[in-house]
Amino acid sequence: MNNVIKDSHKIVVKIGSSTITSEDGSIDKDFIENLALQVKTLMDLGKKVVIVSSGARIAGVSTIGKWSRKEDIHYKQALCAIGQVELMDSYRRIFIQHDLHVAQILLTREDIEDKARSLNIRNTLFTLIDEGVIPIINENDTVSVDEIKIGDNDMLAAHSTVLWGGDLLVLLSDIDGIYDKNPNEDKNAKLIEEIKDIEELEKNISIGSKSSFGTGGIETKIKAAKLVTKYGTPLIVAKGKKKDILINLAEGKEKATIFTV
Repeated sequence: MNNVIKDSHKIVVKIGSSTITSEDGSIDKDFIENLALQVKTLMDLGKKVVIVSSGARIAGVSTIGKWSRKEDIHYKQALCAIGQVELMDSYRRIFIQHDLHVAQILLTREDIEDKARSLNIRNTLFTLIDEGVIPIINENDTVSVDEIKIGDNDMLAAHSTVLWGGDLLVLLSDIDGIYDKNPNEDKNAKLIEEIKDIEELEKNISIGSKSSFGTGGIETKIKAAKLVTKYGTPLIVAKGKKKDILINLAEGKEKATIFTV
């Protein structure tokens, strides 16, 4: 695990909704502060970092203080539009304190699938990163009607990793990794620290709704792993709320799950 991070030069870090927000639904500024310090450390080691961040809709609910129970798609999109401003402002204010500049990139499925658009995205990513700016990618939920569902950013992160040619994808979620059973239901559940055969994994664990351990669910994480490992890129699933999780993983001080290639 530690060698994978140390040997990786281009790292994509995906932040789940439960990781970026506090218990009251507001943006967790302490988490972002710790994330900024970790990203700074990685960049000082010569690594390049791209962030894929969830949390716009939850931040929208917290910011405007209403519509939380509205299930109408237009209200969901409106909350994302409001929350995206708050989310990026929090990243900007905290990261700049560490001399780190950030940039927002909002994508849709069509952007990824269209060759001309994906080339433009790739060029923008390279330009930002070459200039020391950290891209923060999110789904453009205000226009992507069928994309507003939990777990999509796992796949968005995977596609972004492939597009950029990343060496490693780290999914920071509300779970320590992939378990053989649901740890919320079975105290004997064991963390699977390394997964080499994804198809074999799928045969031996349940990935349905009853075993959606994380906010995005185990299924989307496995799909993301299938995509990036096909291109020779490993994927790590770890608990984002643990302080210094990225640095501690690099130093072998924390356990997580890694999908190897």
